[in-house]
Amino acid sequence: MSKVKTRKAAAKRMTFTGTGKIKRRRAGLTHLQSKRSSRTQSRNNNGAQNVSKADYKEARGMLPNSQ
Repeated sequence: MSKVKTRKAAAKRMTFTGTGKIKRRRAGLTHLQSKRSSRTQSRNNNGAQNVSKADYKEARGMLPNSQ
């Protein structure tokens, strides 16, 4: 039987929290922030978000050797 391998692209983008949830970064927050209002910038300041329940199983399959 072949080895179970980790998807390296997914491993670079997602990490596990201490409670076992998968943390990811939201898209579209890296640049062009100066044109947005300060309220929007502060709301988007923390780009981290948990993977949704609908996508958890698929994300877990891409990271089989983690936690």
